[in-house]
Amino acid sequence: MSIIYGERIRLRAVEREDVKMFCAWVNDPEVTHHLTLCLPMSTVDEENWFDSLSRRDQAEKPLAMEVRDGDGWKMIGNCGVFGIDTVARLAELGIMIGEKGEWNKGYGTEAMTLLLRHCFETLNLNRVYLQVYAENARGKRAYEKAGFVEEGRLREAVYKRGKYDDVIVMSVLRSEWIARKKEK
Repeated sequence: MSIIYGERIRLRAVEREDVKMFCAWVNDPEVTHHLTLCLPMSTVDEENWFDSLSRRDQAEKPLAMEVRDGDGWKMIGNCGVFGIDTVARLAELGIMIGEKGEWNKGYGTEAMTLLLRHCFETLNLNRVYLQVYAENARGKRAYEKAGFVEEGRLREAVYKRGKYDDVIVMSVLRSEWIARKKEK
């Protein structure tokens, strides 16, 4: 896969040198507040995760998210497509923006929009979905801006920070994505 460019961000393959930054992000409670991660991760854990990527299908390897930084690029998070079902033509998406200084700038919406384009135009999927904690209003709003619609709620499906929270399932169908593209 080549680099996927958007207006302000790009998505590229994850490299070994990214592991140190990923480790810092997954150990920051503010970053992982709305993620399934809840236990400390060592550098060795992250390196083992990276080593396991070579066994994944190319389409399911995570992508580093980068923004322009002067004449170069700065990594701010990662995202990816996983759980691809080749019969039903569906997959799940995930995202983490680890650079807290880059929150609330619309990068999550842009990354999801790029992933949707990749899913429908490159991977030929028909349905793309994600799961978001009900208390994650910022994430839910970003996904809605990218075209996701709520399709269901898993009641008290996650336990984090001493309390239960609902998990909202959101999706985009190819037909919705095509209609949305025509509107623009």
